[in-house]
Amino acid sequence: MPNNTSQHILNTSANLLGFCLFVITSLHISNSTESSIIDEFTSVIALLLTFSCMLSFLSIRTQSKLREQRLEAFADYLFFISLVGIFIIILFIALKFIK
Repeated sequence: MPNNTSQHILNTSANLLGFCLFVITSLHISNSTESSIIDEFTSVIALLLTFSCMLSFLSIRTQSKLREQRLEAFADYLFFISLVGIFIIILFIALKFIK
């Protein structure tokens, strides 16, 4: 069975990494970083997405079937944790605008 999930994880993680970097840059431009934990949390999520990208890439490139499955599974877990983190970031931003 060909490796299909890793390609999707790699593409989507890279796109969401761009979203995280946009959020961090926006917070720094607006000088909102002193009173907010959003940028620190977003930085952690960006790191998780970067690791997810690297693991999914390695999963695509490896020749070992067992290593491919392990790397893909770990990339999938990191990707899911990152999605939950992005959801929390969006909640933080929405609550900040409501206040």
